[in-house]
Amino acid sequence: MDTSVTTVSLVERGGKSGTVALVNPEASGKIHDPMDLVELARHVQKADEFVRANAGNKLMTIAEQIRHLQKQAKKVLEEAKRDADLHHAACNIKKRPGQIYYLYKRESGQKYFSILSPEEWGTNCPHDYLGAYKLEFDMSWTPAKNIEKRGEEIALIDKLLASQGAIAYPSEPNFEGLEPKKSSEAADK
Repeated sequence: MDTSVTTVSLVERGGKSGTVALVNPEASGKIHDPMDLVELARHVQKADEFVRANAGNKLMTIAEQIRHLQKQAKKVLEEAKRDADLHHAACNIKKRPGQIYYLYKRESGQKYFSILSPEEWGTNCPHDYLGAYKLEFDMSWTPAKNIEKRGEEIALIDKLLASQGAIAYPSEPNFEGLEPKKSSEAADK
């Protein structure tokens, strides 16, 4: 139990006899004495508890959002490292976005890309196969297992962008508000 002291501020009565009470207990539905300091302190303490609980709930939501953003940041950094590593793999051909490349590893440890899949090599595959990746148009790499999912996501985005009214492109640029208005004097000259 919280043993902190709760202070209550009361409205000054003005010191004159016959002053009017600010709260009418009968009209407000309260049957206790409005001057009961213990009851007033309980109300203030309850309000303090609600304020503390609301602030705590909001801070918990923010903490959850921070954890989510940290996970996203970690994922972005991991993907960026993977993409950089893949871009530095040896490759004797010009890599083109939209194509799938197959990553192999030589006995020396060198990693390299080939356009030949392990199936195309057959039993004569000379090196360890590490995986297949699609080079995307933003120069990121998508692992083979995620190519279909990524394609569906891109198709959904394209569909949303192509839907009527999603993005309206005016036929002419709108410079309204950017050009200085002509005054009547300047127009007369």
